[in-house]
Amino acid sequence: MDISELQAELEKLHGASFGWALSCCRRDRAEAEEVLQTVYLKILEGKARYRGESKLKTWLFAVIRKTAITEQRKRLLRVLKSTAASNPTPEGNSFAAEPAAALERSERQRKFQTALERLPARQREALHLVFYEDLSLREAANLIGVSIGSARQHYERGKKHLRELLNREELDYGISWKRRENPGAIS
Repeated sequence: MDISELQAELEKLHGASFGWALSCCRRDRAEAEEVLQTVYLKILEGKARYRGESKLKTWLFAVIRKTAITEQRKRLLRVLKSTAASNPTPEGNSFAAEPAAALERSERQRKFQTALERLPARQREALHLVFYEDLSLREAANLIGVSIGSARQHYERGKKHLRELLNREELDYGISWKRRENPGAIS
């Protein structure tokens, strides 16, 4: 695949790539943008090469995931060094930087995202890749770097755990979405 074909394919996958980068960066928009820019630079500079051994999307998502992990480690080291040298300075919150976008989010979406973030990393990754990126379990397993059986287990456990978290939150707020009464709710 020559560079112009690769560039065209990357442009087609940009939206999905950004969504995956957001997931890998725990919904921090600025961090996801930086990771994706680093990935594109790696590809253009030849540091990451597509060899056709898997689908382009699977390969690209693997590069994004590995880059996000590397950037998180670098950032953690910088924070640890600055903490040791002086008083820590709190990093900016991406929600505070975009109040209009935060206001547009519905309450249900916020609850879902909160529950999703509480899942273990592998379960969260498996769910994101299968639901949002429309990858098969086999492709998700290759991307995460686990066996298909392990990916299936993370996926199934993630769905179950997410369902439990959402149901628990419904009960905590006295919501009876499934038309059942909440005995703990104050009437």
